Amino acid sequence: MRLSQRMARLGTETAFEVLVRARTLEARGRNVVHLEIGEPDFDTPPHISEAAVRALKAGATHYGPSAGIPELREAVAEDTARRRGMRATPEMVVVTPGAKPILFFVILALIDEGDEVLYPNPGFPIYESMIRYIGGNPVPVRLLEDQAFSLDVDQLVSRVGPRTRLIILNYPHNPTGGTIPESGLRAIADAAARHGVPVLSDEIYSRILYDGEHVSIAALPGMEPLAIVLDGFSKTYAMTGWRLGYGVMPAPMAQVVAKLQTNATSCTATFSQMAGVAALKEDQSAVERMVAEFRRRRDATLDGLRAIPGFQCARPRASRAASWPTSSSRRPGSPASPAPPSASSARGTCASRTPTAWRTSRKRCAASSN
Repeated sequence: MRLSQRMARLGTETAFEVLVRARTLEARGRNVVHLEIGEPDFDTPPHISEAAVRALKAGATHYGPSAGIPELREAVAEDTARRRGMRATPEMVVVTPGAKPILFFVILALIDEGDEVLYPNPGFPIYESMIRYIGGNPVPVRLLEDQAFSLDVDQLVSRVGPRTRLIILNYPHNPTGGTIPESGLRAIADAAARHGVPVLSDEIYSRILYDGEHVSIAALPGMEPLAIVLDGFSKTYAMTGWRLGYGVMPAPMAQVVAKLQTNATSCTATFSQMAGVAALKEDQSAVERMVAEFRRRRDATLDGLRAIPGFQCARPRASRAASWPTSSSRRPGSPASPAPPSASSARGTCASRTPTAWRTSRKRCAASSN
């Protein structure tokens, strides 16, 4: 079967390949510490699962609106306005099976052949994969090791040009746990507004924040007509297998994204959406307990790694990063690494990509090959 030429430009998320191998070993009776896939090792809070069961028993097994059921779009809008301090209405919300479709649909809708898209590197591999697949030109923006792997805002602003059609942000960052200070967000917002460039802000880890408060670029002046917020339920509510995400964006853009969803998946499972309503509107204590445990694991991991002679680690502020050794991590007397980690050079560092992987603090760290 002949494949299209564009398939040669499509990347992947190799963590899923490693997960398949790990699950195969587990099926053979091996004990595996999962450092590959970014998901909580907690189960979905019972009241959320029970809401889905009730929905199933009530007949929520049929097609729904492509943009999402009204109850969930309203709940997302209320939660977004309250937590992010931005204007959000149900008409600005599109619910998708997982958050990745928001990324894919937005790039499909905005990017033509040769258009430039700025994105963080190292970072989530699907950003570059989707940009290249559509025919866009990915323009990487580095992270600053000496600033806890925060995005290099000066470099990003300098790279906004006449061919720039989209800026992708991710904070808290995957995989380093870095964040962007409000001053940096304001500089990015000013550049985006000046050039009229939309900003896709991936904030999937906004609730898994160990220090400080999350500030969304969508709430800053001038961003309402340009900001697209990507979020979902997988990380915050331990619902990775439910495949439930959403985007909040200007209402005209939401109509475009919903049209793409109609063509791609029709809609998101209705009973999963009812579970999402319960997740947003009911008890949040399970989220607080999970984040507190992640914080404890981060601290335990850092204490252990920093006790190794010659080993240095940045302190992740958020997200799933348990630790990220700096480029100066080395045995005493050995030469320093020549440069900070990049998408390629970061492979093989002795770091847990997921605090969720630490079932107990007694388990030893093994490097992820992803």
